[in-house]
Amino acid sequence: MPSLLDFLDGHFPRVGREVWEHRLQNGKVSDESGRIVDLQTPYRINARLAYFREVIAEPRIPFAEHVLFEDEHILLADKPHFMPVTPSGTAVNECLLHRLIQRTGNTDLVPLHRLDKDTAGLVLFSKSPATRNAYNTLFRLGHIDKHYEAVGNLPAEQGKQSWLIESRIEPSGEWILQHNVQGPINARSSITILKTGAHLAQYALSPITGKTHQLRLHMGLIGVQILHDSFYPQIQPKTDLPDYSKPLQLLAKSLSFTDPISREKRAFTSHLGLKMWNEIA
Repeated sequence: MPSLLDFLDGHFPRVGREVWEHRLQNGKVSDESGRIVDLQTPYRINARLAYFREVIAEPRIPFAEHVLFEDEHILLADKPHFMPVTPSGTAVNECLLHRLIQRTGNTDLVPLHRLDKDTAGLVLFSKSPATRNAYNTLFRLGHIDKHYEAVGNLPAEQGKQSWLIESRIEPSGEWILQHNVQGPINARSSITILKTGAHLAQYALSPITGKTHQLRLHMGLIGVQILHDSFYPQIQPKTDLPDYSKPLQLLAKSLSFTDPISREKRAFTSHLGLKMWNEIA
C-alpha cells in the first residue's frame, strides 16, 4: 500500500514531491470531511482530497480588511478594493477569506455572497455549517437588502434623477465579461443620483437581482461609466500590478436583513468610502 505522499507524487508529478511534502506538513490538504491529512495519514482507496493552492511570490495587497460584526453564526467584513473574496488568479493568501481564516483561526468560514475584487465594501460570512443554510436561504430568496454607491460621469439624460433598469444579462464569451442581450428580463437595478459636480455624479445603486457585473452594465445603459472601471465599456490591458491610486469607484455600502436565527433586525454600513468628492468633482 503506497503512502499518501507517494500517491500524490505519483499522480501529480508536475507538482513535485517536495511541494506535496510541504503541503502535507503544513495542513494544506484535507479529506472529504474537512479533516486535515498529513504525512502520517494512512492511504485510503477512493478518498477525496482537497488542497490549498499556493502561488509562488504572491504580491501583497497593501490594504487591510476590517471585521465590523461577529457573533457565533456570522462574521461581517469590510473588503478593500483590489482584494478578491476567495482565491483568484495570483491572489491565494491575499484573498479576504484566507486573511479572515488566519485572523480568526476558523476554517469553517464561508462567504455567503461575492463582490468583484475591484469592488470594496461589505461581505457576509457564515461561521458554522450548522446554521449556514439558514443564511444561504436569505440570499437565495432575495431577503437581503443590499445598497451600493458609485461615482461616474453624468448620465446621458440630463435632468433625470432616478431609474429602474431592466435587462437580460448573459456571458459575452470574452473571459468573464457579461453583456446586455435581447430576451426575457433577468436583471433589475434601481439607480438614483445622490449629488452632482461639474463632470461627475455620485450614485446610489440597489441591485434587485444579482447578476455578475450587473451594476456596471446597468450604469452603462444610462450612459454612465463607473470611474476607473477597467472592464466596461471596453476591457483595458492587464498589467502586472494594478494602479492602486485608481480604485474602481464602486462600494457595497449597506446590508440589512432579519436574522434567521435570532429574528433580530440587522443593519450594517461600510466604514469605507469612495474617493473624496472634492478630489474628483
